[in-house]
Amino acid sequence: MFFTAILRITSNFSSFILSKIRIKMTIVRYIALFCALSTLVACSGLRKNSKKNIDPIVKITTSMGDMYVELSNKTPKHKANFIKLVKEGFYDSLLFHRVINSFMIQGGDPDSKNAKSSSGLGNGGPGYTIPAEFDSTLFHRKGALATARLGDGQNPKMESSGSQFYLAQGRVYTLAQLKQIEASKQKYNARSKTAAIPGFKFTQEQIDTYTTTGGIPSLDAGYTVFGQVIKGIDVIDEIAKVKVNRQNGNRPVADVMMSMELLYLSTKEKEELLNKEEN
Repeated sequence: MFFTAILRITSNFSSFILSKIRIKMTIVRYIALFCALSTLVACSGLRKNSKKNIDPIVKITTSMGDMYVELSNKTPKHKANFIKLVKEGFYDSLLFHRVINSFMIQGGDPDSKNAKSSSGLGNGGPGYTIPAEFDSTLFHRKGALATARLGDGQNPKMESSGSQFYLAQGRVYTLAQLKQIEASKQKYNARSKTAAIPGFKFTQEQIDTYTTTGGIPSLDAGYTVFGQVIKGIDVIDEIAKVKVNRQNGNRPVADVMMSMELLYLSTKEKEELLNKEEN
């Protein structure tokens, strides 16, 4: 009887130990499964967020349509500043405060937000300027995104406004007209106090562009171009046609408001955007 009791106790103890081991093994399996699922979720999240490493496209929304702008890596200071301001919502509810048909549409003055119709605009900014970043491959073709700035007399280094920008519309030029612009840019302009650019010449790409699709060749090498409209370029034409008050800095009579957002698109999504037909 004694030994039988001992055997029973031993058997029960062994069963107890085995059950504990089974419980621990089950817990280990659950932990392993949880870790595996967590890893899958994390990887999935990385795939979804991988587009955050893609250079963003800037969507400019207006009452006359949307424009999509690609920023250049050749102008890193301007690119970084513009992305920063868009992220902060700086441009939301600002106006295109200066519009000149066959030339350009300008915006980005923070003073234009909720501005009275009689207010003169064009002098506001974030309180800083950006060093010029000129590149001959970035020029004032139609749809170019460039920065406004003070004239050479006040701004000999041609530094850009911290926030004000314009989108080029321009027009088509003849080869003879381009030659005249080249000659004028090689000389000092006393009236506008524009510095001479010795040896200035348009590249063949610029000549081909300005004599076909057009732009504003007179501004090249004087104002930093840092992006290009890749979709919605016709919106520039629509805004450029609005009635303006010439006595108030060519400000549109009816406000043309803007808002901006950053779009992080994959190559496929970008192609779909560019190929999508507008309703």
